[in-house]
Amino acid sequence: MGFLDFLKSDKDGSKEEPKNIPWQLLSQMEQLDEIAEISKTMPVAIFKHSTRCGISKMVLRQFERSYAIEEGKLKLYFLNLLEFRDISNEVSIRFQILHQSPQLIVIRDGVAIAHASHHGIQAHQLEEFV
Repeated sequence: MGFLDFLKSDKDGSKEEPKNIPWQLLSQMEQLDEIAEISKTMPVAIFKHSTRCGISKMVLRQFERSYAIEEGKLKLYFLNLLEFRDISNEVSIRFQILHQSPQLIVIRDGVAIAHASHHGIQAHQLEEFV
């Protein structure tokens, strides 16, 4: 069970077993340098999530249900943009992506090569980057 399980509720009607998503919490500004470096050897994805937004919660649940990337093929970061707004702002500046929420950004060789927001976020699309 992942650290994001607090976002799930019994009301969602899901009877599926929760997947173990390999989330890395993005909570320190210095991690952005690490992300840029890691992205030189493997793709990195950052999921920006607003804990107060119903759409963001729904998109996150759908993303987690359909995520199927083999561990070690992609580094996956989770950013609570309300708690770490300064990091969210820096992600937008550093990777030159207009802020959205929810948002998924794919980084390779230190630059954003793809991004999607709201209902455009589809976990299966990450497969083309691994």
